[in-house]
Amino acid sequence: MTTTSAGTAVRPTATRRRTRRDWRGWAFVAPFMIVFVAMFIVPVVYAIYLSLFREQLVGGTVFAGLQNYIQVFTDQKFWDGFLRVTVFLVVQVPVMLALSLIAALAIDSARVHGSSFFRIAIFLPYAVPGVVAALIWGFIYGDQFGLTASVNSLLGTHLAPFSPNWILGSIGNIVTWEFMGYNMLIFYAALRTIPGELYEAAEIDGAGAFRTVFSIKIPALRGAIVIATIFSIIGSFQLFNEPNLLKPLAPNSISSFFTPNMYAYNLSFAGQQFNYAATVAIVMGVITAVIAYVVQLRGTRQENR
Repeated sequence: MTTTSAGTAVRPTATRRRTRRDWRGWAFVAPFMIVFVAMFIVPVVYAIYLSLFREQLVGGTVFAGLQNYIQVFTDQKFWDGFLRVTVFLVVQVPVMLALSLIAALAIDSARVHGSSFFRIAIFLPYAVPGVVAALIWGFIYGDQFGLTASVNSLLGTHLAPFSPNWILGSIGNIVTWEFMGYNMLIFYAALRTIPGELYEAAEIDGAGAFRTVFSIKIPALRGAIVIATIFSIIGSFQLFNEPNLLKPLAPNSISSFFTPNMYAYNLSFAGQQFNYAATVAIVMGVITAVIAYVVQLRGTRQENR
C-alpha cells in the first residue's frame, strides 16, 4: 500500500495471484488409480456388501448383518483349511527361503562355474505356468500311472505321494520347485547391491568366506528376506491352484475345503452360496493382511537396529 501527497492510501494495482494447484502429477498416476479402483477397491467393497446378506429358501436374499462373520468363526471346515495352510506356511516357507538363500549365495560367490546357467535354470520353473507345473508333478506323483508307479513297480516299494499323510508335503514340494527361483532372484539382486569396499575391508581384516557371508552378506539381505517372507506368507494363505488341480487325482486326500480359498471357491461356484463365500474371502484377507503387517513391522524394526 502506498500514500499520495494528499495523504490518502492507494492499494497497489498488482494483486497477488492465488497459487494454483499443479494437477500434472495426478494426470500421470490417473491411469493406475483408475485401474486400481476398478480392479481392487470396487471388488473388495462389493464383497463386503455381499457378506452382509444371506440367501434363504423362504424370503430370498435378506440382510444378515454380522451373522455370516459369526458363522465363519464357528465353521469347522474353514478352520480346518486355515490350520492346514498354517502348517504349510510354517514348514514350507522356511525351507524354500533357505534353499533360495543358499542358491543366491552360491551363485554370488563367483566360485560356481557357469553361474549364469544355474541362475536361469533355477529361475526357469517360475516361468512355467502354475497349471502346467501342477500337471507335470501330478504325473510324477501318480502311483497308478506316473513316475511313482514305475518306481514302485521296479523297486517293489509302496510310495504314495497322494495319500492323506503325504499330500501336503507333496504340494509343498511343488510350490518350492515353482517359487525357489523367484526368491533366489530377489536375494541375488540384493547381494549385487553390496558395495565392493566392504568385501575389500573384510579381506584386509582376514575374514574368510563364511565370516563374510554371516557378517556382511546376510545382514545386508535382511530387507530382501523380509520382502520374500511377506510374499511367501501371502502366497501360502492364497494356496489354491495346486490342490485344486490335483484334486481329481487325489479325491480322497484333497477335500473341497482343503484350503480357505478352495472352500470359498466351492461355496461360490458349486454351492451357489455367494454371500457366505464373500464372507470367507474377506475374513481370510483380513487375517493375511494382519499377519503380513506384523511380519513387516518386526522385520523393519530388526533392520533398523
